[in-house]
Amino acid sequence: GGAMSKVMAVAMALLLNGCGYALVGRGTVVDPTIKKIGVPTFVNATGKAALDQKITQRVIEELLRRGRFDVVQERSGVDALVEGELLRYDAQPVGFSAEAGGGGATTTQASRYAITVTARIRYGKVGEPEPIWSSEGFQFRDEYEVGSDPASFFDREEQAIDRLATSFARSLVATMLEAF
Repeated sequence: GGAMSKVMAVAMALLLNGCGYALVGRGTVVDPTIKKIGVPTFVNATGKAALDQKITQRVIEELLRRGRFDVVQERSGVDALVEGELLRYDAQPVGFSAEAGGGGATTTQASRYAITVTARIRYGKVGEPEPIWSSEGFQFRDEYEVGSDPASFFDREEQAIDRLATSFARSLVATMLEAF
């Protein structure tokens, strides 16, 4: 009976995986009628230029990478919407280095920064009042070394923001589609 029960277990697993229903978060059923997801550009309340475009673009790419639906950057003609508002962008020094200055003085400079993005996100079916998933304070954090050349500071911050946008999108999409 061992071989038969193995075959049955595999058949059950395939059956369960193939039907498009899965549990997400608070026991919500993923709706197989969601074929097209709209991801309008996130609202940017952070004051950090272009952060909205970067993160929106990465979220779209990440949803497409999952390959289960069409993803467009608009609100109309879609089954579900991912709406986001970037609430905060924080850059805080988390590491310091001391450098000898002129006249024997030592200056302490930030050598490592942590950047955090906080967003309000809502993922839901069009026309339904209750979201499938939402968060008032979805957060992601990354760190970067400043290096000794002040001229490269903004480059390093930009690279960190790129990394953060990608990680943020991966984490967000994985959380939204938890059990896909």
